[in-house]
Amino acid sequence: MSCKELVELVTDYLEGVLSAEDRRRFEQHIADCSWCGRYLEQMRLTINTVGRIEEDSISPAAKDSLLDAFRDWSAERQPT
Repeated sequence: MSCKELVELVTDYLEGVLSAEDRRRFEQHIADCSWCGRYLEQMRLTINTVGRIEEDSISPAAKDSLLDAFRDWSAERQPT
């Protein structure tokens, strides 16, 4: 598995929905690649932190900015 593949699968890994074979390949890559291991830990930390933020605690401007960023990111990932 390449680093790019791992990044694309990290959410599925954390949600426990990877196939047994993809999970094995993912965990092998993590064992061999310290950079991706760090990325995985950063994603876990981010999810744990963001998961504790109350929606009402985010200003409307910040919420709009985040939604725009996700829309832009999603549009960039669409096949052309």
